[in-house]
Amino acid sequence: MTAYRVWAPAATTVELNIDGEVVPLESSGGYWSTDREQRDGERYGYSIDGGAVLPDPRSRRQPDGVHGLSAVYDPGAFSWTDRSWKGRQLAGGTIYELHIGTFTPQGTLDSAIERLDHLVELGIDFVEVLPVNSFNGTHNWGYDGVLWYSVQETYGGPAAYQRFVDACHARGLGVIQDVVYNHLGPSGNYLPQYGPYLHTESANTWGSSVNLDEAEVRRYILDNAKLWLGEYHVDGLRLDAVHALVDTATPHVLKEMAEEVDALSAFVGRPLTLIAESDLNDASLVAPREANGTGLASQWSDDYHHALHVALTGETTGYYADFASLGALAKVATKGFFHDGTFSSFRGRDHGFPIDPVTPTWRLVTFSQDHDQIGNRAAGDRLTSTLDAGQLAIAAVFTLCSPYTPMLFQGEEWGASTPWQFFTSHPEPDLGRATAEGRIAEFAAMGWDPATVPDPQDPQTFERSKLDWSELAGEEHARLLTLYRELIALRRTLPALTDPDFARLRASFDDELRWFRLERDDVSIVANFGDSEVTLPVLEATVVLSTDATARLDGTTLVLPSHAAVILQH
Repeated sequence: MTAYRVWAPAATTVELNIDGEVVPLESSGGYWSTDREQRDGERYGYSIDGGAVLPDPRSRRQPDGVHGLSAVYDPGAFSWTDRSWKGRQLAGGTIYELHIGTFTPQGTLDSAIERLDHLVELGIDFVEVLPVNSFNGTHNWGYDGVLWYSVQETYGGPAAYQRFVDACHARGLGVIQDVVYNHLGPSGNYLPQYGPYLHTESANTWGSSVNLDEAEVRRYILDNAKLWLGEYHVDGLRLDAVHALVDTATPHVLKEMAEEVDALSAFVGRPLTLIAESDLNDASLVAPREANGTGLASQWSDDYHHALHVALTGETTGYYADFASLGALAKVATKGFFHDGTFSSFRGRDHGFPIDPVTPTWRLVTFSQDHDQIGNRAAGDRLTSTLDAGQLAIAAVFTLCSPYTPMLFQGEEWGASTPWQFFTSHPEPDLGRATAEGRIAEFAAMGWDPATVPDPQDPQTFERSKLDWSELAGEEHARLLTLYRELIALRRTLPALTDPDFARLRASFDDELRWFRLERDDVSIVANFGDSEVTLPVLEATVVLSTDATARLDGTTLVLPSHAAVILQH
């Protein structure tokens, strides 16, 4: 194994504290090191200028939490069984987003393995795991991580993570790991004591920005990305809120990452995928580097979610205001972004850029539900709390038959009734109280009754958010699950459903009658979002799938009941 080494450029002295022994380190170029080699399981930390012993910024394991000593972990000791795994390309694939702490009652990586066969039977290609790096406390969403190189102990630690990835690959499932490089959590962040990891001149929604002006901080991020893809055999990364990365350098850190990941992909001989979450509506992120793009594989499109959500629910408050017409759904279904240079009433300015139509449609990831769009609602309520069975079926059709890369959120496939609420477990009373009060105040300012906003620090908020797998035995849940399986299977049967050509997309709609039609080459997807039956002329076709048995095709006339959808092949 390697020797002990840590970056602390401003330190006068650095000492390694290892199993009760104190070892002075020698300085060279901002790094401090010793020839003593690491041994698996050793507990250690660093003391800077005689201060408290701190965990290693590149710690692979934190057995006693983020405030405790680090532990040496040798990832090479794990016996992988995935040597024949050749990976999966994102194009044509279906993603399933899950949170380890709430996916199963036990909330561990090992218990998640026991549910992987459910995803295989569903037809999933990629499992996207919300952040698993170490955070303070026993449970939260994962976006308050402070030690990016270690796996949360309450999930099972690094060995359990390796078992999980290996088990996914054994079942033909790719793994996409959600990572956060734009901020650090509020508790247990000791990085500023080592060096200038944070940018004091800029901040984002979650706190101080990461200091991308510093070369070693950039390397800290780039090495972390390659840690997941290399040591842990992960197939892709979902990059959280890349719009919050403040980087004025050339090349941008994301372009550097794409270049290094492509090189790693060539070395390991399998696809490695980078997916950005971005609020910019700027497809240059996924444009090839040869065309002056960033070269990422894909990015999320919240606009598609907003348009579909409004069509299903009728909600037009906040950022939903611009999406009231089915014309918004028509635009996002054929152009990718709704705001592509248009005025955004929520932002109070023009927003976004048009997508070059030569861009493959699969480079956008779309969904009807995800952790943010559910969890950032006051009560964390899913679509199941307000929609009927027919509307949930329409949501399934337009999620899985969108022209883009579809993503499901855990439990969506059976219409889970459990909410997904915002939960935290900050051990510090003041921080916990401030988090809870801030959450309630935020929604009270928007007119919500504070009594309806769950306390994120209440353990029951976390418990309520866990999936109830017994629901699968219910008739309505089983019926919806069957529909999801059929739709995913159709994606492998009808070439039009994975055709990546924007030019083959056409949409039509009627805001008054509330019908919508999306044409994809020789396939039409028709939905009735309204409360009354509609009759539509169609080209000669056969019904491939119907969400309502009373829908009928009489020659070139389609009779579609309320809250129903059909897929036609011409």
